[in-house]
Amino acid sequence: MLNAAVREAGVIAMSYYQTKLKTWMKDGNSIVTEADIAVNEHLRKALADARPDYGWLSEESRDDAKRLRQERVWIVDPIDGTRAFAKGKPHFTISVALVEAGRPVLASLFNPATDEFFEAEVGQGALLSGKRIETGHRCEIKGARMAANAGMFQHPSWREPWPEMEIIERNSVAYRIALVACNFADAALALNTKNDWDLAAADLILNEAGGRFTSHDGNVLIYNREIPRHRSLLAAGPELYDALFSRVGALKLPV
Repeated sequence: MLNAAVREAGVIAMSYYQTKLKTWMKDGNSIVTEADIAVNEHLRKALADARPDYGWLSEESRDDAKRLRQERVWIVDPIDGTRAFAKGKPHFTISVALVEAGRPVLASLFNPATDEFFEAEVGQGALLSGKRIETGHRCEIKGARMAANAGMFQHPSWREPWPEMEIIERNSVAYRIALVACNFADAALALNTKNDWDLAAADLILNEAGGRFTSHDGNVLIYNREIPRHRSLLAAGPELYDALFSRVGALKLPV
């Protein structure tokens, strides 16, 4: 049911892609398009209506505290990477996870512009377009392909300069993490606030691909809390994760 609903959502998204979109701004200076709303409504009908006993948390729906009392919750980003989508760039995804007791147990993440379909179920491994994937085994930061904002590594507050890396930027945070899961990128790092819907599906996919995914200071992320936000993320294959954690794990970020 989940994969079919997300694939259908991809068809809807592509019907708006690289067209003259209706767009507007919402709280936090983030952009939303008519495509975000259309995909959200499709997924809500396909998933929430089919499982009325499950909770619902989506970037494009009004939050309902009822989800906090429900055992299972759908966590949805109809289009993660809306700015890229609105510019006609293929760096966006449709991201859906089913969360139970604070952790994702089922996930689908789809980039319909590139036809990359990531999926995972807890304990069953991760797939990309039907083929099993796993993270890489790089150990050193130097020379790594890092999915992140390049400017972060140039901040003057770093005590030591970062080694030379290849930085790839993707507007979709979920997509960055999925690219680590399939070994296209070696790691992803963000030191600014992200939301449940940015991370939940990619979290499961990366873990099932053999990677590690935590906050920058090593805490496993818990989803479907009253305030569904996270201060940071660190995602990598297990060997590189240790090297990155030794560099960023003790950082004290501003509240």
